[in-house]
Formats: sequence, structure tokens, C-alpha cells
Amino acid sequence: MAKQLRKPRPTGLVLGVNLGKSRTTPLESAAEEYAELFRWFAPLADYLAINVSSPNTIGLRSLQARQELEVLLGELARQRREFGRIVPILVKLSPDLTDAELEGALDAILSSGMDGVIATNTSVERSGVRSTLAAESGGLSGAPLRLRSTNLVRRIHQLTNGSLPIVGVGGVMDASDAREKLEAGACLVQIYTALVYHGPAVVQRILREL
Repeated sequence: MAKQLRKPRPTGLVLGVNLGKSRTTPLESAAEEYAELFRWFAPLADYLAINVSSPNTIGLRSLQARQELEVLLGELARQRREFGRIVPILVKLSPDLTDAELEGALDAILSSGMDGVIATNTSVERSGVRSTLAAESGGLSGAPLRLRSTNLVRRIHQLTNGSLPIVGVGGVMDASDAREKLEAGACLVQIYTALVYHGPAVVQRILREL
């Protein structure tokens, strides 16, 4: 991946790299692995996303707990100081956090000087999903995630008094969904599942209709 990213890229492209530990790496070694990933990709990225919330890597979500997250983000803050260039770091959170868990995670994010949050990752919650495939394991994305994600964006905005930049993501399929995220407190909106169902032209359509 690093080899590919060293190649020339289009002018004006803002490149973010999502960092997450391997499923074979023990949790007690997570901070060390994220630090190594930082050293690899900080020179190649415009910003880094620290993924501690994917439900597809067993145990990863436990890194969102305040104490564990403080250790991890503290190490990344140290790596960034030694690197010498301020590469923005955003922390990607789960939509399934309780209010107490969210407050703890935000305290760790703010105290370590991170630059923002991405809200949210995929969900393990299946309420409201009527498909026969609802029982499948793994993270759920797309329209069923929309409201849960928006509620978390709104809560983060409230808890931080709007001081922490939020990238709103989850169930954004059209312009009204994007507007909902922005009105909840997001300053940027990210899409993924919409690209699968509607193709790349959906980006232009959303921007035109906003």
C-alpha cells in the first residue's frame, strides 16, 4: 500500500489513510502497532484515521475505552511530535457506544490533542433490518445506520460544544441525508455504501442538491 501511495496522485486530492491493528495482533501490543503504522503512513497522507471501532476485528472496539484509548492516542501524539509535521489525526468511533463510553472516549481524544472524530463506523445493531440476511455477522452499513450515526454526531457536538471537528458518515445515500449530518454538527460528510448502490456520480448529485 505504501508503495502505491508513493506514486504521483491527482493535483488537489486530499488523501486520508485508515489505520487499524491486525486481527492477529494482541490488544496489549496495539499501541505499538498503531505507532508503526503511523511511521509508515504519516509521510504519505494528508490525514490519518485511527480505527478503533471496526466490529470485524475481534476485540478492537475495546480500545475505545478511556484508559486504553488514552494510552494509544498518547503514543500517537508522541510519534507525531517526533515526526515534526502536524499530520491531522481523527479517531473513528462506533455508533454502538453508550453515552458513558462516548464521554470517556471524547475525554481521551481531547486530552491527547487529536484533531477530530469520524462518526461513525459500522454497527452490530440489527434492529429495524427486515432482510433474511440480518443475522449475518460483521458491521452493518448503509441506510439502516443513518439515524444511529446522526444521533451520535449530534451527541458529540453537544458534549464538545462544537469544538471538535466531526466527519459524519453512516447511511448517507442522498443530499437530504448529507444535510441531516451537517445540521447535527458534522463539518464534513463521508459516503461509502452510496457509492456501491449509485456509483461515483452520486457525489456530484449530492453536492448539486445541497
